[in-house]
Amino acid sequence: MRVLVTGVTGFVGGHLVPSLLWADHDVSVLVRDREAYDEPEGLSVFEGNLLEPGSFDEALGGAEAAYYLVHSMRAGPDYAERDRRAATNFVAAADDAGVERVLYLGGLGEERDRLSEHLQSRREVEHILADADFALTSLRAAIIVGDGSASFEMVRQLAVRLPVMVTPQWVDTPCQPIAIDDVVTYLVEVLDVPELAGRTVEIGGPAVMSYKEVMARTAEIVTGRRPVIVPVPVLTPKLSAYWVTLVTDVPRSVAHPLILGLKNAVVVQDDSIRQYLPIELTPFETAVRRAVGDGAATPEPKSIAAGER
Repeated sequence: MRVLVTGVTGFVGGHLVPSLLWADHDVSVLVRDREAYDEPEGLSVFEGNLLEPGSFDEALGGAEAAYYLVHSMRAGPDYAERDRRAATNFVAAADDAGVERVLYLGGLGEERDRLSEHLQSRREVEHILADADFALTSLRAAIIVGDGSASFEMVRQLAVRLPVMVTPQWVDTPCQPIAIDDVVTYLVEVLDVPELAGRTVEIGGPAVMSYKEVMARTAEIVTGRRPVIVPVPVLTPKLSAYWVTLVTDVPRSVAHPLILGLKNAVVVQDDSIRQYLPIELTPFETAVRRAVGDGAATPEPKSIAAGER
C-alpha cells in the first residue's frame, strides 16, 4: 500500500517508518526541511509545511493512506492554534487528493472529565480529521514508554534525580502506559484491518498503575532503588509544572502541558481493538529497560532457596 507519514521527525513517526518499510509498504514522508532529515533507504521524501496550504499537495498525490502524527507543542504556547490550522489544511488537501484512509494517534481521557488544554487540543485535532471524506482510524493512547518520548523522559528524570519527592495529588491518577513497540505494531497492523476504518480505538499496555507507581518502578529499574514519594494536596499541578522545569531538562513548552494533563485518568475503557489485533503486549518493566538501554541498573542476584535447586 502507498502510505504517507507526516510528523516523521517526531518520536512515534521516527519509529513507525522503518516498520512500514519492513512490512513492504510504499512509504513517503513529509518533512519541513529535507536537508535536516536523515532518511532511511527505500522511501520517498517530500518537503512541505502543513501550515502553508499548497506546499505539501505533491506528497499526498497517489497516497492510499496517510498517518497524521503532527504535534506543535514544542513550538510554544500557541500550539493548539497551530495544530488546528495544520489539521484543517491537511483535511482539505487529503480530500482533494482522494486519500482513502488516515490514521491518527491521539490521547486517552474522557471528555466529561474536563480534559487539560493539551488533551483538549489532541481531541480537537481528532474531531477535525474525523469531519473529512476519508475514513479516519483514531488510536488513543496514554504515556508511551520509549527512548525519545517526552512524557516518559520527564517521568524518568524525576524518578532518577529525586530520591525523595514532594508531589501534588496527580501522582495517584491512574494511567495505562504502553511500549512504543506495541504502539507501532498497532499503527502498522491497523492498515490491514478494514473493519477499523472510520473508528476510534483505545490502546494501552498490560497494566494500569498510578503515576506514583510508574515513577517508582522506573527509578527501581534505572537506579536499583525506589524513591520516597509524598503527595501533598496543597501543591497544585500548575506549581508542580514549574518544579518539573527546574528538575528536568524537558523543555518548558512540553513539560507544562504534559504536567497539567496528569490530572486526567488515561485508561483504556474499550479494548475492542484486541478482537482484531490480539498482539502480545510488552510488560512495563521490559518497555522501560528497552527505553533506557544501558542505563538500567543490574538486578541483584537472587538467592536460591532450599528445594529450588
